[in-house]
Amino acid sequence: MRTRSVALLSAIVVLASTLGMSADVKSQQKTQIKLEGMLGSVAGMFGGKAVKEGTVTTVAIKGNRRMSTTDTTAELIDLDAEKVYRLDLRGKTYTVKTFAELRAEFQKAMAKGQPEAASEKSEKSDGKQPEMEIDVDIKKTGQKKPIAGFSCEQVIMTLTVHEKGKTVDDAGGMIMTSDIWMAPKNAALQENVAFEMKYLEKLYGKMAAPTARDMTQAMAMYPGMKTAMERMQKEGHQLDGTPMLTAMTMAGAAAPGGSNSEAKKDSGGGGTSPIPAGLGGLFGKKKKPEPAAEGTAAGAGAKTRATIMTTVTEVLSIDSTVAAGDVEIPAGFKQK
Repeated sequence: MRTRSVALLSAIVVLASTLGMSADVKSQQKTQIKLEGMLGSVAGMFGGKAVKEGTVTTVAIKGNRRMSTTDTTAELIDLDAEKVYRLDLRGKTYTVKTFAELRAEFQKAMAKGQPEAASEKSEKSDGKQPEMEIDVDIKKTGQKKPIAGFSCEQVIMTLTVHEKGKTVDDAGGMIMTSDIWMAPKNAALQENVAFEMKYLEKLYGKMAAPTARDMTQAMAMYPGMKTAMERMQKEGHQLDGTPMLTAMTMAGAAAPGGSNSEAKKDSGGGGTSPIPAGLGGLFGKKKKPEPAAEGTAAGAGAKTRATIMTTVTEVLSIDSTVAAGDVEIPAGFKQK
């Protein structure tokens, strides 16, 4: 939950500047996710081409229909018919669900998760959970380079979650760094986010959209998020444009001299961890503390940071020409 909440905060300002008018557009982007530690090793061995080389997705939007296609699967969303089609390109079959069916599944999942949320709330009310705060830093580096034919400028955004009154290296925490190459605002690429917002609103309603729900949960977990959001809005002008290439690195920092505190908690000890429960051993072994500098107390300032995962998303092409067949189920496909 903490990882998801911080990731949401990182994305929200970038997405907020990408809403546009309705227009036809076809774009192609490549996404690659690299996991660290044991899970990363397993993914590397069994994840296949998608893990090793990334996934290329073609997104075609025409009117109120959007088709998202990879090399093996596709998804067609029809806002007017209120249906979602999921295609198996190899087997030439597809399934279809109505928005009503998807809403029912969502409500069932939420009801199932309520006991867990209540337990989590009870745990946080026992006084053992420290208050967390979020620091936000957005800087333009002045570096420029062309991507997909567009002149882009580099922006580095860093979010740091840590215990209030302490640094991330003093008490542990989470650090998310986004290396973003921004092009001038591109109306075509804005369409995908605009379509997604219309889809979520029509599927769940304005107040029930996942983004709104997640923000409420995130605000409750991190009281300092409101301040962070205000700062992001103030500095958000530096993100005014369209992200063409984003490399996001998420890292956890454990308190110096200690093992993953979730392990302590599982064995009966107290404490909190910057890395979500159960992920410490999977996403990377804790690094040994760096030697303390001369003239400092032993262990003071020692850093125990470990990368959890890295994601890279790059826009490969943009085309304003979309044929009717680009947002239709191909001939010969059968419904399962």
